[in-house]
Order: sequence, then structure tokens, then C-alpha cells
Amino acid sequence: MRIIPIILLLLTASCQTKVQSQQEPYYDYDVEERLEKKGIVLAEVGTPVANYVHAAQSGKLIFLAGKGPTRHDGSRITGKLGQDLTVQEGYEAARIVGIAQLSVLKKTLGDLNKVARVVKVTGMVNATPDFTDHPEVVNGFSDLMVEVFGERGKHARAAVGMSSLPRNIAVEIELVVEVAD
Repeated sequence: MRIIPIILLLLTASCQTKVQSQQEPYYDYDVEERLEKKGIVLAEVGTPVANYVHAAQSGKLIFLAGKGPTRHDGSRITGKLGQDLTVQEGYEAARIVGIAQLSVLKKTLGDLNKVARVVKVTGMVNATPDFTDHPEVVNGFSDLMVEVFGERGKHARAAVGMSSLPRNIAVEIELVVEVAD
């Protein structure tokens, strides 16, 4: 008779563990369908031209290497903000970088619905010394992350000016995301 309560206790604990291990989906929509509905086309992800990788995972975090604004035709958006480009042109360049980073995430994860949260963004703006609208430029990237991932796209961020960037690109942005188990 003593064994029945023990068996019931073990069964109850087993059921609770199964319920706790089932994770709710992160989104009430499909992230990739959202991209399609918004007409956002991901880019092909090539092989890095130097000794680095596009993404490195450590635990639940994925660290994405900095990317610049490369259009689908392969051309880059170049120039300095405050001299060659307007804030709006910089914003669009940062948005294009966002699409490039989403493309890397898709290639890395296979499914963008696995992104639990955009954690940290570092935006570097190729700017003249007197340019001060770096945040407005990097908003192009940040706004896209929220457009795609909703509240989970909101992140900590730095938006800083640089005296130059590789190949004279307008912006370079790196990020850290958390992924599902």
C-alpha cells in the first residue's frame, strides 16, 4: 500500500517535467511569412573573404560579424554621412545591412523563428567630424529588427561615428542574438 502514493508522486512529477519542457513558441506569427508579406527578400550569403566567420555561436548567443550595405546587385552603398549621403540615405543603408544580417541568421539557424531575441546592436557610421545624427542612421537597422521580430527585436545599442569604414561603406553593423534551445 505504501508503494501506490510513491508511484502517484513519481507520475505527477513526470507529467510536470514534460509540461515544463514544452516551450511556447516565441511568436504568434511566422517570422519568415512576415518577411514575405513585407516584400523583404533575403540575400545570398557568400563565403567570407578573410579569416573569419559570418556567425559564431556560444551557448544560446550568436555573434554576427559586422556587415556593410550591399545591395542585391552586389553594389555597395559608400560615402560619408554629412558629406556624401543624407540621413535618410544612411537610414536606408542601415536597413539593407539589417537584411544582410537576417540572411546570415537564416543561413545559420535554418529558421528565423528560432530567434528568441535581438540582444545587442553595434552600429558604426562613416561620418564627417561634425555629423551628429548617428542614431537616426542606425534606426534603419533597429526599426527593421522590430518590424520583423516585434518586441523581441528591441535591443541594447550603440550608434557611433567612424572616420572611415572598410571600402568606404556608409555603415557597418554587428549584432548579438539569443536563440531558442
